[in-house]
Amino acid sequence: MKPPTDPALPHQASRRASPCFSSALRRASRRVGQLYDSAVAASGLRSTQFSVLAELASRRASPPSLAELADVLVLDRSALGHNLRPLQRDGYVALLPGADDRRVRRIVLTEAGLAKFREAREHWRRAQSRFAEVIGETEAAALREQLLAVAYEERLALPADAAGDLDGGAIP
Repeated sequence: MKPPTDPALPHQASRRASPCFSSALRRASRRVGQLYDSAVAASGLRSTQFSVLAELASRRASPPSLAELADVLVLDRSALGHNLRPLQRDGYVALLPGADDRRVRRIVLTEAGLAKFREAREHWRRAQSRFAEVIGETEAAALREQLLAVAYEERLALPADAAGDLDGGAIP
């Protein structure tokens, strides 16, 4: 999918293709993040917080540990902690000792958290619809699958120098 351009729009004059995958992904991520942050803002959440609540809502029967939640969200533990603190402060999540191993803390969605998730989900659905409308249903579904494949590709977690010769996409 090529980004739309209109020579009559001056702000598009500064757009340029980048050979860097990371740069392109970050730009797209910021744009999509703006869409979802704007949509869920009415609930008092940020899209990153909504993602945490959504994951916890899907795991209510078996709450994840900090490490498990960080892994599925592809976050380091400090970033997860940054996202959990306001949710915990507002009573949406609780950290409880594990039943089998009290050293392992489980992240539990509270009733208030479930209510907040349901409230925000309505706003999130509007962002989902907008994204699919603009990008196209089929293209959006394919893009989501590709992005998830990238997100969970463990070989990309290696430092560049450990992954072999990776200068095929080097910036000239």
